[in-house]
Amino acid sequence: MTIYFIGAGPGDPELITVKGQRLIRTCPVILYAGSLVPPQVLDGHRARLVVNTAKLDLDAIVALLQEAHLRNEDVVRVHSGDPSLYGAIGEQIRRLETIRIPYEVIPGVTATAASAATLKRELTLPGVSQTVILTRYATKKSMPPGEALADLARHRATMAIHLGVQHIERIVADLVPHYGADCPVAVVFRASWPDEERVEGTLADIAGKVRAAGMERTALILVGHVLDANHFADSTLYASDLSARRRLFCQMHR
Repeated sequence: MTIYFIGAGPGDPELITVKGQRLIRTCPVILYAGSLVPPQVLDGHRARLVVNTAKLDLDAIVALLQEAHLRNEDVVRVHSGDPSLYGAIGEQIRRLETIRIPYEVIPGVTATAASAATLKRELTLPGVSQTVILTRYATKKSMPPGEALADLARHRATMAIHLGVQHIERIVADLVPHYGADCPVAVVFRASWPDEERVEGTLADIAGKVRAAGMERTALILVGHVLDANHFADSTLYASDLSARRRLFCQMHR
């Protein structure tokens, strides 16, 4: 048997991988993070046991996995977004390896990707930004050395900030010295869900707009000049003088 950690995507039940959906519909046991994963993601399942783990601690979750292992039943452990990003799968994997239960990880669409899609923006533009930093907001003491928001902001790269909308004023204060007050910002609440909302502005006015919209959680903050860039060079990928062989090489190594 195998434990499958599945990324369910950002919220839209159609933004799950074909593999993830197939496993949800065929495995006999489902454990899902009900506070973040919409129940529609489980449509079509034939599991004999479905557990919402929103109120369970790590020990209780691992106990359920062990019980399924003893029954030789495959389990899907469904997380929101992509489980490798703030998915808390690390401690579960560590326990599974200790008790020698096999597992696999199935990736999912991230909130960053869903937010970029709803904004209809490319996060990496030639001459503007070729780097995306995915991070979270936390106090300086609780972040590893060199990963405080102000330290990362020195790169002036496109930035996606998780778990920080409640601290939007502090985030702005950390970013303005590096990006400038006129840098565009977008805050997307529950990207791809039916009640999705977004607020766009600059570092100068985004805090007021967020407060006016009543956004207090489950929102991603995107920062960077790619959000309003109109003057950037075309990619060489589709240049007319690019040979067919070189274009194929570029596509294969993107």
